[in-house]
Formats: sequence, C-alpha cells, structure tokens
Amino acid sequence: MRHHFDRAAASYDEAAVLAREVGQRMAARLDFIKLSPARIADIGCATGDGIRTLQDRYPQSLPLAIDYAPAMLAEVARRASWLDRVRRRAPRCIAADVRALPLRGGTLSLAWSNLMLHWLDDPLPSFRELNRVLEVGGLLMFSALGPDTLKELRAAGATTLRRFHDMHDLGDMLMAAGFADPVMDMETITLAYAGPRGLLRDQRLLGVRDGLLGPMGFREGRRIFRAWQTQLRDSRLPATFEIVYGHAWKAEPKNVPDGRAIVRIHK
Repeated sequence: MRHHFDRAAASYDEAAVLAREVGQRMAARLDFIKLSPARIADIGCATGDGIRTLQDRYPQSLPLAIDYAPAMLAEVARRASWLDRVRRRAPRCIAADVRALPLRGGTLSLAWSNLMLHWLDDPLPSFRELNRVLEVGGLLMFSALGPDTLKELRAAGATTLRRFHDMHDLGDMLMAAGFADPVMDMETITLAYAGPRGLLRDQRLLGVRDGLLGPMGFREGRRIFRAWQTQLRDSRLPATFEIVYGHAWKAEPKNVPDGRAIVRIHK
C-alpha cells in the first residue's frame, strides 16, 4: 500500500475527516494522564496532524514524525512553520516501517499512532518494536479500526472487505509484547454519504480504497452498492467505522533478550 499512500499525500487532508476526529478524541484522553515526555513520536503520521497536536501539548519534547510513505513526510516538513525551523522545533521526519524502527531501545517517552496499525495483518511485531523503543514507564497510545467497520456493506453482501482485529485481541497482543495494564475500549462513528461515490472518493483520496474494500470487482461492487442504498436514512447512506482505542505502559522487562529471567534484589 506504500505507493497508494505516497500518491495520496496531496489529497489526504481533503478526506481525512475521520482521522482528525479520532485524533482529537485521542488527545482529549491525554488530559487524564500525567506525562512529561522528553521524546514523542507519531507513528504513521500521514501529513502530521498528530505530531502537531502533540507539539502543542508538549512543547519541550523532541517531536518525531514517522511514516513509511516519503511523500507524507514531505507534507509534514512543508507545513512546519518558519519559526519552528529556526528554533529547531520542526518535527524530525523519519521514513520507516513500524515493525523496524531506526531508533535505539528506550528512546521514546510517548509513542502515538492514529488509525494505522489496522493495516498490518499481524500487529504483534509492531507492538514488540514499539515496546523496544519506549523507555521504561513510557506510554503507547493508539487507535485502530475494529471488525464492525463498514458493517452496512457487509450486511449488503460484501465479502472482500478487510478484516480487522477486535479490541480483546489487540489487548492480548499488548500483553504478549511486554506492555503492562493495557486499557482498551471502543466506539462507533457513523459518516453519512449522499451515495456510494462519496465513500469511494474518500477512500481513494486517503489512499486506502483497495486496502479497505479488497479485490471487489465492478459487477460485485454494483450489486453491493445497490443493496447498500436500501439502507438510506434521511436521504443519506450510513457508513459505520468501529474505532478501537488502546493505551499501555512499558513495564520493567522480565527477561533479557536471550530469554533468561531478570531477578531484581531490593535492599
């Protein structure tokens, strides 16, 4: 999907209504968390809304914008203010895959990821990598699409849509990756479209249409969208997105890399 995200960099913000809304709701959750991070990173940053939000909240932190699509990072850099560049407060842009971050262990105080991890077939390796780069006591906060996303299309007979992990599976993965006391919850956000073309256009501008809808052929698409149109509400078509939220802290490690247990002796 990398080339799709690269191509979508210029149009992404036009359709990123859901990502902006979810990002705002994630940021509101930080109001209840005591944190003074030295280094923060937005993983899968797209055009940079998240890292700019974090900079406003934690102005003394070193901001890292990480994405595997170079064109998205170019947008982040382009939007940095002249003053931030002069003060050397502009986000440091890093082209990288979340499963292999070019960061030393224990580098980050806060890792943030908004609506990105669900594109991975198996998020567990990414959680392990995020655990590695967080300092002990560091926080991971993320959102992801859940299995009820576009349930209207599934009810209309769609079988090619991407399948997403539920919050219980993601919580289990966090524990397996070494995080402590994960907090998971979910909600649904429903967008309304005048017709199927609106949904298709948004997903194309975001660079995720093929990734979300899967190998849906033309004839199958026509059949599904006709069935979807029977679900009209107030002359609008509902499109539900299940949003899974999670956060967890990096705990003291229990084992060294070769598997031997760590025994701590308190005097």
